[in-house]
Amino acid sequence: MTRPAYKSGLRLFTLALILTFLRPAPLLVTPGPPQTVVTQHPILGTHTRLTDEVEEWKIKRSLELVREMGAPWIVEFFPWAYYAAEDGSYAWGHPDMVVAHAAAQGLQVVARLGLTPEWARPPDTPLTYLDESAYDDFAAYAAAFADRYRGRVSAVIVGNEPNLSYEWGYRPTSPADYVALLKEVYTAVKAANPDMQVLAGALAPTLEPEGSPWGLNDLAYLQGMYDAGAAGYFDGLAVHAYGLTFPPEAEPGPDILNFRRVELVRQVMVDNSDADKDIYITETGWNDHPRWTLAVRPAQRIQYTLDALQYAETHWPFVKMVAIWAFRFPAPQKSYMDYYTLVTPEFVKKPIYEALQEYAQEK
Repeated sequence: MTRPAYKSGLRLFTLALILTFLRPAPLLVTPGPPQTVVTQHPILGTHTRLTDEVEEWKIKRSLELVREMGAPWIVEFFPWAYYAAEDGSYAWGHPDMVVAHAAAQGLQVVARLGLTPEWARPPDTPLTYLDESAYDDFAAYAAAFADRYRGRVSAVIVGNEPNLSYEWGYRPTSPADYVALLKEVYTAVKAANPDMQVLAGALAPTLEPEGSPWGLNDLAYLQGMYDAGAAGYFDGLAVHAYGLTFPPEAEPGPDILNFRRVELVRQVMVDNSDADKDIYITETGWNDHPRWTLAVRPAQRIQYTLDALQYAETHWPFVKMVAIWAFRFPAPQKSYMDYYTLVTPEFVKKPIYEALQEYAQEK
């Protein structure tokens, strides 16, 4: 090495050494002292979407904002594929972090479980693919989750929108197939933690007819679940109830998708002598994208959301929780999905957040 090159290298090494010592210490984030949600409307919840949030301070800040908004409930996704190894071990680091911060903020957690690891599904199938060969493995994950988070997670949802073929990895949407999964999961979870509530669903509102490659009408699917013997294998029903362009008080109908479609779902439960179970609305809301045909104006979105919460509290004693989709995404989705959120990725509160915060304190 020539002398000028040597000196240049030495300077670079010295600079790197100085920068190493000047680097700030890693930010220490702890859950902090236990907090309590102050609200006049305990039905209020939100879907938090922290699954892909990697920075702990952002997880903490998100859940602080949920508490400060006055929502006692969160729905969060805990994917089987993210945490489970083929040898039966689990990487609980991220779920531990989310659950610990939720508990510190005084929030009740409803955990959605789903997505299949590569080792548990056939080659060249998507993450949503799950068939009977892996039902016992999924049940083992659900049981381990229920045992680990006893007292800190209120309920688990078995899968997501099973009446849509996409959510089954484009397999046929058979109610009997889903009930077979439900039976295995329910039995395993109750053996591990009898206090954990097992929720079936969450059913997607859709008008797809029998034989459609895309899905099956949620009302027909639910009846098919009962016909297959589901009643003894779930404690509550999770449903999705989007308002689209309709106001929340719009009359329901079998050929209409709107907020009050929940009443038609409820009637199926009543008709099958299952009225003692609660419904958990795990996704709901209106969208205010300026160019999406199924969106509403921002002011309408706020008013419809507040009216929906009031309607549910007044008319639906069987509804345990109404969770608004979605609280915040870790990064912009660059689609109409960004117009469902209450808080931006940069933690800027939208007007709908502030309206919900005010509503939560009103008697």
